[in-house]
Amino acid sequence: MAVLGVGLAWDVHWLVPGVPMLTASVVLGIVAAHLPGLRGVVRGIARPGLSFAGKRLMRVGIVLLGLKLSLHDVLGIGWATVVMVLAVVVATFFGTLWLGRRIGLRGDQPLLIATGYSICGASAIGAVSEVTGSDEEDVATSVALVTLCGTLAIAVLPLLHHPLGLDGTQFGRWVGASVHDVGQVVATAQTAGPSALGEAVLVKLMRVALLAPLVAAVALAVRRRKQHDARAADGEASGKRPTLVPLFVLGFLAMVALRSTGRVPGGVIDTAQDVQELLLAAALFGLGSAVHLPTLVRTGGRVAALGLASWVVIAGASYAGVLLTT
Repeated sequence: MAVLGVGLAWDVHWLVPGVPMLTASVVLGIVAAHLPGLRGVVRGIARPGLSFAGKRLMRVGIVLLGLKLSLHDVLGIGWATVVMVLAVVVATFFGTLWLGRRIGLRGDQPLLIATGYSICGASAIGAVSEVTGSDEEDVATSVALVTLCGTLAIAVLPLLHHPLGLDGTQFGRWVGASVHDVGQVVATAQTAGPSALGEAVLVKLMRVALLAPLVAAVALAVRRRKQHDARAADGEASGKRPTLVPLFVLGFLAMVALRSTGRVPGGVIDTAQDVQELLLAAALFGLGSAVHLPTLVRTGGRVAALGLASWVVIAGASYAGVLLTT
């Protein structure tokens, strides 16, 4: 089922290049989960395989994502831009997390949505959900929301390019600092030319670099919470403690270090990027197939409000940051 979903998503992207394959994968997964002829299969015999794709294949895809990132490229954008990106990520993450809890979203949804908006979309949500053990439906709903907003950015942000008075470099950095998924960044920034695209990808990869420390921080918070719960229940810490830095995050960092050596052949990087996109597409199809629209509708107003507010925060903070640093 996941392989079939990836094939269909690739066809959609080929027919309509403006729709990233990862976006199409999420949408097709949601559709498959609600078609009368497929609904029983998706929620029955195919569920274990789709859950495997949504979790295990997501981890491998995140590891390979590290090959897109070179420390030399990140440092090349200048310390002012690095500080700007850090400020935008922190403001978006904590602002979204606070608002999500204030409006009463269920489970880990506030944390997952905050992660997706501030770092790198569905990949970041998948990474954090691995260390929190989040409910599959919470993960799927968060992925669907972040993917929807990132897809809307492809159409909306280019319309604001000239009205906001941004040149090519500024527009590229704004896109890189405010759009969620790497593919969505490319689709949005390329409308302003090669220079804007290059700036957008560099700034976006700076945000991707923050994935590892964020996951480690969440893992530490989960460990402390479990230790506290264990002491409250038994009078002492007991049970297996969560890993502080998950193995797939170490793999991500290893790939970053490998790319930074400059010794990885271009053909290997291109192949790894293709494999990574296919793995993430399969994972997102699996996550999309876990979305239950009736449940989503019941909390849809609050989820949509959080998504819109977070989008305004990251777009506004990024715009201000770009003006201050260019």
